[in-house]
Amino acid sequence: MANFIMDNLKIYAQHDIDRLVIHRDGETKLGEKVAVLSSWQELKDTSAKFVLLGIPEDIGVRANLGIAGAASAWRPALTAFLNIQSNRFLSGEEVLVLGHFEIDEPSDSSIKVLRNKVAEIDDLVYPVMEKIVAAGKIPIVIGGGHNNAYPIIKGTSLANKTPIDVLNIDAHADLRELEGRHSGNGFSYALKENYLGQYFMYGLHQNYNNEAILKQIENKPRLKAVFFEDILTGADYNDLIKNLRPVAGLEIDLDCIQDVLSSAETPSGFIVNDIRKLILTNAHKFAYLHVCEGATRMLDGRVNRLTSKLIAYLVSDFIKAR
Repeated sequence: MANFIMDNLKIYAQHDIDRLVIHRDGETKLGEKVAVLSSWQELKDTSAKFVLLGIPEDIGVRANLGIAGAASAWRPALTAFLNIQSNRFLSGEEVLVLGHFEIDEPSDSSIKVLRNKVAEIDDLVYPVMEKIVAAGKIPIVIGGGHNNAYPIIKGTSLANKTPIDVLNIDAHADLRELEGRHSGNGFSYALKENYLGQYFMYGLHQNYNNEAILKQIENKPRLKAVFFEDILTGADYNDLIKNLRPVAGLEIDLDCIQDVLSSAETPSGFIVNDIRKLILTNAHKFAYLHVCEGATRMLDGRVNRLTSKLIAYLVSDFIKAR
């Protein structure tokens, strides 16, 4: 089955999946059960409920003066996911692996050029998201900077013909100024263009959100936040998200989990099982999952191969909980 290209979207054939699966006698892996696509018509007709999509880029992070590395997450995370055991808890038949975006690096690394490139990435991503959601499927998007929240929200909103609510588990609100697109203002643009309805933030760090952002959260009724420091003294997410509307997205920025490799790696944050528990008990409320900002290798030389297995846990938890 041949690959085919839609702009810069590489859609996977079965041989793309097969080369990532480690086969063992007596075992069946998710990669031996997942579906692939040969035409867009099949997207609506497939019995798979979840569509896995990768955005291996860190242009948005660099456009926000961050350290490159987020581009490294997609392929190792996909490999880890495909090599999970197919069993009574998760068979793999629920999942279609769509593919990933192939994004060319700009020859000029100036901030202006990088931010223009992020806007181009927006225009690649949102129509694909719109197609997936319009086909009645649940997108699971892995990789890239948090700039990709904007086109994911936009595509989901357009498919549903209404603004959507979002819960973002993150150390940062990503509500920076509308100064050109980057990883720090995806939600700002989604709010401005009315694709984002209510914006719920869980786990913000007091030390890493500027005063202008804090004033926004204080003064805009659509913005609601629980800070990590308040969680340490007993606050939880139940009161925060009790007013989520039926169409809502779940954003997980991996820099909220302590010691996970990212451009904003933190020694103080959620532990992995906090996030797993939140997903397992709340996944039914969300129309998509976006896991971003994590890395297996950073430009500054830091390496952590466990990031890929972490992402595979979060994705499999989300699917099981649905």
